[in-house]
Amino acid sequence: MHPADDIRGSASKKLSGKKIVLCVTGSIAAVESVRLARELLRHDAEVIPVMTLAATRILHPDALWFATGKKPIVELSGDTEHVKYCGVTNKSAHLVLVSPCTANTISKIALGIDDTAVTTFVTTAIGSKIPIVVVPAMHGSMYNHGVVQKNIERCKKEGICFIDPFLCEGKAKMADLEEIVESVIRLVGKRDLTKKRILVVGGATAQPLDDMRILTNRSSGKTAVALAKCAFERGAIIDLWFGFGLERIPSYLSVKRFMTVSDLLGFVTVKELRKYDGLIVCAAIADYIPEKHKGKIPSGKEKLLLELSPAPKVISKIRKCVPKAVLVGFKVESKKEKAIERAVELLNKNKLDFVIANTLSAFGSTDSEIWIVNKKEKVIHKQGTKDVLADAILDLVC
Repeated sequence: MHPADDIRGSASKKLSGKKIVLCVTGSIAAVESVRLARELLRHDAEVIPVMTLAATRILHPDALWFATGKKPIVELSGDTEHVKYCGVTNKSAHLVLVSPCTANTISKIALGIDDTAVTTFVTTAIGSKIPIVVVPAMHGSMYNHGVVQKNIERCKKEGICFIDPFLCEGKAKMADLEEIVESVIRLVGKRDLTKKRILVVGGATAQPLDDMRILTNRSSGKTAVALAKCAFERGAIIDLWFGFGLERIPSYLSVKRFMTVSDLLGFVTVKELRKYDGLIVCAAIADYIPEKHKGKIPSGKEKLLLELSPAPKVISKIRKCVPKAVLVGFKVESKKEKAIERAVELLNKNKLDFVIANTLSAFGSTDSEIWIVNKKEKVIHKQGTKDVLADAILDLVC
């Protein structure tokens, strides 16, 4: 067994049984290819490395051999490797990933020029209708060249997917590894939510006490981000409305930020919500809103009394805006029995499709357990990581 197998499937089985041809070209970003290959293995992919000769001047082939457990293909042989992996056979790859991709290789792909192992693999994949993902990385002036941009558009017309670089310090830098891996999962994974539009509302509200202090809660936003990521992986068109929270939001997610209940209510309109097939409201929204003091409340007081008023119920307004869309709410209480009881009340009062009940132990943790209550008041128990639970919840909106 090769040492690469030690990490295989350690993160997930989302790419189990999938062959990914990883093509590396002569960009300095080729040094990231080892990490990329390892991340794909961690999701249980089989990675077949292919390199241009220019890439071998930056990254030694042995590095990718170590990373994947397979000797990189640098030159084609009588074994017709391009046909073996990208021809129409039962051994064909599920996806060709060109990362990083230089301006030179992009233009060759666009013009059908096959003078490297990489371009020949890509041409064969185009003819076989195998999905192709290109991750550009080059100097900014090269990326902005009109001919290069026209060739990118020509490639897109052939159905090739591009993961845009981020422009920084005059460079068109390779996209974040997480975005690349997630995009691969999205293209060859379950895809059962393709064409579904889903909204996830998460994080906490933060109500101002004065011009400096806020009243918020312990919600980290982990569940919301896990739901949005899993929906993205399964092919959905996903929007995330995110409040106050410490969880990092991946750059590839479309996000709209809010702070207060009033901010959130401002987003909730029929025009804004009617485009969604499913809406999941897991945000920890304030039940009470404090009266805001002007300026800063002076320190040193022996006692400070705050006056709070009941907050309007956001989920009620959402249901009125979209009476037919699948709407999932959340209810948290200190004890399981109380959480389920309150979940049933919330479901019936607002005519929700499902309510996810959980306890305070879920806040900030990686693992959790939930109880899913449906319209028939049937309770389904699920336990696992946030990602596992996110997939179970998304199954409800399929």
